[in-house]
Amino acid sequence: MSAPNLVNLETVSKAYPDQVVLDAVSLGIAASQRVGVVGRNGDGKSTLLRLIARADEPDSGRVVHTGGTRVAVLGQTDGLDDAATVREALFQGADAHEWASSPRVREILTGLFGGLDAPVLPEGLDSRIGVLSGGERRRADLARVLTADADLLLLDEPTNHLDIEGIAWLAGHLNGTRAAIVVVTHDRWFLDEICDRIWDVQRGSVFEYDGGYSAYVLARAERERQANVAEEKRQNLMRKELAWLRRGPKARTSKAKFRVDAANELVANEPPPRDTAELVSFATGRLGKTVFEAQDVTVKAGDQTLLEHLDWILGPGKRIGLLGVNGAGKTSLLRTLAEAADWDGAGERQPAAGRVKVGRTVKLAWLTQHMEDLDGSWRVLEAIELVAKRVQFGKKEMSAGQLAERLGFVGGRQRTLVRDLSGGQRRRLQLARLLMAEPNVLFLDEPTNDLDIETLTQLEDLLDDWAGTMVVVSHDRYFTERVADETWALLGDRRLRMLPRGVEEYLERRGEAVKAGTGKGAAGARAGESPAAAPQAAKPSGAVDRAVQKELSKLERRLERTEEKIAGVHGEMAAFATDPAKLAELQGRLTALEAERDEIEERWMELAE
Repeated sequence: MSAPNLVNLETVSKAYPDQVVLDAVSLGIAASQRVGVVGRNGDGKSTLLRLIARADEPDSGRVVHTGGTRVAVLGQTDGLDDAATVREALFQGADAHEWASSPRVREILTGLFGGLDAPVLPEGLDSRIGVLSGGERRRADLARVLTADADLLLLDEPTNHLDIEGIAWLAGHLNGTRAAIVVVTHDRWFLDEICDRIWDVQRGSVFEYDGGYSAYVLARAERERQANVAEEKRQNLMRKELAWLRRGPKARTSKAKFRVDAANELVANEPPPRDTAELVSFATGRLGKTVFEAQDVTVKAGDQTLLEHLDWILGPGKRIGLLGVNGAGKTSLLRTLAEAADWDGAGERQPAAGRVKVGRTVKLAWLTQHMEDLDGSWRVLEAIELVAKRVQFGKKEMSAGQLAERLGFVGGRQRTLVRDLSGGQRRRLQLARLLMAEPNVLFLDEPTNDLDIETLTQLEDLLDDWAGTMVVVSHDRYFTERVADETWALLGDRRLRMLPRGVEEYLERRGEAVKAGTGKGAAGARAGESPAAAPQAAKPSGAVDRAVQKELSKLERRLERTEEKIAGVHGEMAAFATDPAKLAELQGRLTALEAERDEIEERWMELAE
């Protein structure tokens, strides 16, 4: 006889004034089960987690916990006490010997904070929660959940503030725990690594699938086949993604627990997601033979040399995934290329040493992490049509409305006012406007931020038809592997290397470098990355080195706080887009903050050198 579930949802319903989120849903969570929750933004994934945790009450039905089930919850926001220390938040006053002797606790503190005494925090474990940056605070809350002796972990976007290395560490740690897990995340690689079941939340219902994300794609395609989906549906996004998954590494489908013969039939005649040869040919016609050609180039940030003697040809139709820890020089490299192409209208600027040759027909668009300032009174479709009314994608022509629909603005959402858009919707609008300008070179800096899986799939499909040269910088491993044909990396040795085995090879090389003490390691986490991938100077040796290391850590915390303030000002500028006086005031603050950030970065580079 099987053991009872830890948690059961019995005909649970939950509705808000404008939406039924869950309609008579029944689910169960067994001991040690790993469940990934997927669905569009706003469909109720986080609400489902709160109901399971009994933080919210259902409108009808009931949520039953088996007696003695211990639950730990990581929400999108934390309930940590600002006055408490990190030590108190994690261990509730327990003596050090009670937790420091635990291999599990030591692994968590090392993985998230660089060591048992959390050297990356302002005052180590004695740091007050209230003085931590957003990223540090998020990691403290994650550490609180992971160190809890819980039977069930409920995790809402746990990969936030972690880079590729940090996400790999978290997946490995969770795979070594015995607790059951329910996780909401848009990171599809992470879903594949840790989950043995997927819950797909759609329009009030929850559909269950065995296996991780890849298995979910296979099963959903099989379900469509069995439902006699019409022939035109053979070209839908799910099957296209399925074809890519089946052609990729075996690990992607190793967790499937159902018959795959029928699913294989679905992709027997499905072409690759993109015809690379045709796209390169088309891109060559648009760009010529030269896009960017770096000749003996040196790239610097302040006095710090990030790359030297760089010879690199970025040709027509190339799709590059660019990897490296923050501070390794990814953005600096892209800026060097962009400035040579007169991207910001300040004139063509060559690097301090060497030369960048730019093709005559290059039309560059750079999707940065900063939101563009738009008139809040515009409607979504209007904002897109102000750039252009039609756009060409390879052999296909698309209207502004069709592009908006592909990026999730369906029906009446195209008439939504810009001022009413969420962060994810603004990101999609920014991308739509950028693509409508018909660039032939794209630099994409963290394009997946705030996008749900459905929108990510649409974006990937859209980029499959885009003929041009593309460089992607992203912590989303799945997205990088999906849209890029080549992987290049900055490994901290002032060189740019091509990695034939992609992200897996990058993680291996980084691990070797950190172990050897030649890579940038855990003692200095910066915004948006895990400590395991953070910049670090040479190993401390003596009072001078310890002082330098301490100042480096302080600078990194200042930099993260400054970047958060800059992001806040950008948000205010979007909110006051129609107020010229307020915009002028905000622009002054932004200029001062950006100058402060540059000063901090230059000092950090000096010390790191």
